Amino acid sequence: MVKPLPPELFVPHGTNAETRWEAMRGRGYLTPADRFFVRNHVATPRVDARTWRLKLWGDGLHRSPTEERPVEFTYEDLLGMRAETLTAFIECTGNARSLYASQQGQQVSGTPWGLGAVGVARWRGVRLATVLERAGLLREAVDVLPRGLDADYVDKGENLGRVRRPLPVAKALKDVLLAYEMNGAPLPPDHGHPVRLVVPSWVGIASIKWLGDIQVSTRPLYSPWNTRYYRLFGPDHPPEGSAPLTRMNVKSAFELPFDAVLTAGRTHLLTGRSWSGNGRVRSVAVSADGGATWHRARLHGPRPARGWVRWELPWRPHAPGHYELLARATDETGATQPATAPYNTLGYLFGAVVRHPVTVR
Repeated sequence: MVKPLPPELFVPHGTNAETRWEAMRGRGYLTPADRFFVRNHVATPRVDARTWRLKLWGDGLHRSPTEERPVEFTYEDLLGMRAETLTAFIECTGNARSLYASQQGQQVSGTPWGLGAVGVARWRGVRLATVLERAGLLREAVDVLPRGLDADYVDKGENLGRVRRPLPVAKALKDVLLAYEMNGAPLPPDHGHPVRLVVPSWVGIASIKWLGDIQVSTRPLYSPWNTRYYRLFGPDHPPEGSAPLTRMNVKSAFELPFDAVLTAGRTHLLTGRSWSGNGRVRSVAVSADGGATWHRARLHGPRPARGWVRWELPWRPHAPGHYELLARATDETGATQPATAPYNTLGYLFGAVVRHPVTVR
């Protein structure tokens, strides 16, 4: 990674780094770029926007018989198109993966994320629909396959090529952004400079960074990132796994370290954030006694449909001891965080209520 990873802001995981939730307390609605989580398969590449080209190709684009070269767009081309701004979260599909083991006693594989593999930013760029239409999108096209410019990913000695994951044309035309700005500044290298996809509400792997080319096809497309990974595998799923994962689920997090130490006899303002791939969070309930009783938290601030909501609840612990804080969100579709997360071997989509330990002295 290129940006600094001070220990008070991040927990490193090899080529990845998760945000410490306590670093978000009092930071406003958006996640600053300097504390936005990083999910990399390999090292962050350095791409020069002046020589960068976005290539679109495939049988899903209109071509004459003599045209074989891909359609190309420069960085300046994108800057000259109508810009749109989108406030949205991006979240790793394996966010909270470590809680399968620590909270449910189940072993899973993959990066042992806590809850910090998520962030909300204000993204600015051009709609993918605009670029596809300018490139000559055919009505018969069904899938697009965006591919990054990072190095090939090697898994257990097998070269799987550059990171790429198919996206249905219907989703591509609906709300996907070719983003070149993050929170009012050009994308930093670790977050996809010069251009990345932002696929709102969907699994983070769909938001390909360092975008280099897009295949457009009249047939369904496949890659390891929608066949080998980013499906649910395990005893409750078929051998080939579930269908490729799309929407993220409902989650909540306290802006507080795990095992935080608080003072008895004082009122503490518990703060946190909740989000859902289904839309806005409608309500959040908080328990300070491990789930025996629940109290409705006060929601405040912006509530964009593809972002998160901030909440708070005062708590005055009267006696020293060990406590478990719980936050349970319900979104506008009625989906609520369950007590336990359904098991899958790769540890995706942990959406259960998190049991957040604190000590009161």
